Amino acid sequence: MDLELTDRVVIITGGTDGVGLALAERLLQEGAHVTVCGRDQARLENAATRLGPGALVVRADVTLASEAEDLVAATRERFGRVSGLVNNAGRALAVPVASASDEEWREDLELKVVAAQRLVRLCWEDLCSTSGSVVNVLAISARTPGAGSTPTAASRAAGLALTKALSREGAPHGVRANAVLIGLIESGQWERRASAAGVDLEEYYRARAREDGVPLGRFGRPEEFADLVSFLLSARASYLTGVGVSLDGGLSPSI
Repeated sequence: MDLELTDRVVIITGGTDGVGLALAERLLQEGAHVTVCGRDQARLENAATRLGPGALVVRADVTLASEAEDLVAATRERFGRVSGLVNNAGRALAVPVASASDEEWREDLELKVVAAQRLVRLCWEDLCSTSGSVVNVLAISARTPGAGSTPTAASRAAGLALTKALSREGAPHGVRANAVLIGLIESGQWERRASAAGVDLEEYYRARAREDGVPLGRFGRPEEFADLVSFLLSARASYLTGVGVSLDGGLSPSI
């Protein structure tokens, strides 16, 4: 299937590692132009090597307005426009409500909600002129937060509300907005946990999937995430907006 992504220009925050990097590679294969950003120098260098000279790799902390502005400006300078935005930068901070500090709440909301909205605002004119698409990467806790899951669960829920509001506002301009809510996906953080525990990585994945009760019995693969988000960004998903798609192997108890 031709996703009609040739020459589309997509910014991926948190795109120097894990699912973000897998998505960047997939979009390049489809003929898109890609900008990825991150903060860790080693990951930036690795992404530049893996993606090659056709991609733009930018060091940026998207919670800082000036660096977000520079990210969008650099993309326009290199590729001329922005036609897709994937808000993937994030972290998982799960502590009980009674012990989460004000600063932890502020930092989490700043990263997953305020920074995402800021980038939409910075890219808005381009998105409207290109019938662009926004994908917000969240987690299944946005719909079904558990005990001890704040502030991350609350930030993700706010991100889901942002997605729906954006889909309504963007529709008259041809701009679509959707969310992907991930469950257990293979990534560097899990590799580090397996290494610290001194266990084989594949064994660790299987055991954790069983422990958490994933119906499909395994972790998701970064390539599966990349396939889904590429579709949502593409013209093949032109009638799909305001939707949150769970990529979780059936883990979430909600539809």
